[in-house]
Amino acid sequence: MENEGINLILWLDKSRRIRKFEVSGHAGYAEYGLDIVCAAVSALSISAVNGLDYFLPVKPEVEVIDPRGFLSCALPDLEPQTLEQAQWILHTMVLGVEAIQQNYGEKYLKITRRRWTPC
Repeated sequence: MENEGINLILWLDKSRRIRKFEVSGHAGYAEYGLDIVCAAVSALSISAVNGLDYFLPVKPEVEVIDPRGFLSCALPDLEPQTLEQAQWILHTMVLGVEAIQQNYGEKYLKITRRRWTPC
């Protein structure tokens, strides 16, 4: 079976703020343990989760399924100013992932943007 690469899905609200992100898959750029694309995306996404967890007054909802290469992070309901501050962290992650995608291509990393609607 051919590797499908890493998928980053961003859920954006009507103001283009990131409300949730999900990273899944493996890049397949190199063998396990030597894959710099996987390592870079993992470092950026985990750093974003750690930053949100540290700086937000309410913890994000995080789900990790390690063997599958899956990380999901959803922001809780936040005050408008806090939501804007969370965007600094999230958009920094996206800038880094976009740079990786530009350097290594969509074969290894795909970014999808979806519309977020509150439940």
